[in-house]
Amino acid sequence: MSKANGGGVQKLFEDAHAEGVLSPAGLQALTVVDLGAQIQAGLGVHVDDVQASEVVLVTVMPDDSGSISHSGHTKTVCDGHNLVLDALLASQQKDGVLFHTRYLNGHVLNPFRPLEDVVRMHSGNYSADMGTPLYDNAVVLLGTVLAKAQEFSGNGVPVRTVTLLITDGADQGSQKARAKDVAALVKDLHRVENHIVAAMGIDDGTTDFRKVFQSMGIADRWILTPGQSAQEIRAAFQVFSQSAVRVSQGAASFSRTALGGFGR
Repeated sequence: MSKANGGGVQKLFEDAHAEGVLSPAGLQALTVVDLGAQIQAGLGVHVDDVQASEVVLVTVMPDDSGSISHSGHTKTVCDGHNLVLDALLASQQKDGVLFHTRYLNGHVLNPFRPLEDVVRMHSGNYSADMGTPLYDNAVVLLGTVLAKAQEFSGNGVPVRTVTLLITDGADQGSQKARAKDVAALVKDLHRVENHIVAAMGIDDGTTDFRKVFQSMGIADRWILTPGQSAQEIRAAFQVFSQSAVRVSQGAASFSRTALGGFGR
């Protein structure tokens, strides 16, 4: 496990700010409340225990709100998460990939860990029965990605990241963060040019997901809006998994993927 404590997380953010990776707005979004313990819970494997010459961080935030189960999508979301994992396990670069799963309401199923150690989602560890604090937990999730990337880059290890936020509704219940706070972090990650932040909005019949995600700073080319059928949702996860595999294939492949989005 990472040797950094909550204070260590803060040091990572201060270093990122000093290096120009994290803007004043991004730093404020992460430090306006004490997120150290929440972010620490996701950091996982220590940098010294990863032998790869370069690292790819793949992060998925499955929605665990009650509407997922009410819509009958619990198994579909589990299947989608596991599909992404299987696609990465089948890739030639799998040894350099670390995977992180944090549910939308904050439960960490997988802190960053090697693919072979990743816990699959199933009915025993995934209960979709909570709310939709989308902004609060998007800030925590992106802060975790940023902190982990900073750990590797600070140790001279090249790092690329690809992150997927999943929801079937607009924000409800965020206490600390707003859309603009998420957007500040997404903008910082994009500016460094080794991060991709994507989002999937599962149709609920009313939410304009493109508007929601664009307000969070997510580029239109990285937004998926599947319908309500299991087939459409699985197809969207498949599209993301293909992008994640391309990101793992090297810096040049990452650049092409980042520019092309899901349409590549």
